[in-house]
Amino acid sequence: MKRVLIIEDNADNMYLMKFILEANNINVIMATTGLEGIETALKEKPDLILMDIQLPDINGLEVTKRIRESDISNSIPILAVSSYAMTGDKQKALDAGCNGYIEKPIEPETIMDKINKFL
Repeated sequence: MKRVLIIEDNADNMYLMKFILEANNINVIMATTGLEGIETALKEKPDLILMDIQLPDINGLEVTKRIRESDISNSIPILAVSSYAMTGDKQKALDAGCNGYIEKPIEPETIMDKINKFL
């Protein structure tokens, strides 16, 4: 069974992503802060990480950079999940080491298509 780490501080977004993933037979691992996300990613080595950009301690771009600098480096795809819609935000996420970008609000009908491209 595939395993996805969700790094997200908003309970509603976490619930929705967890619900969608579990409905598609994916095991979900959760973290609510950037530092917890780094620790969990290094320990659990999931098949995919869904990364919120705006987190309460360090932002998702910094979390992504730290994961990319670790021993697991580029072995795990990371998808930024963000409500930032400014020009250049997607590119900033990709430059930080994310492999893709999903805009909030999350579209339950299409999010699995985007996730499955990386699983």
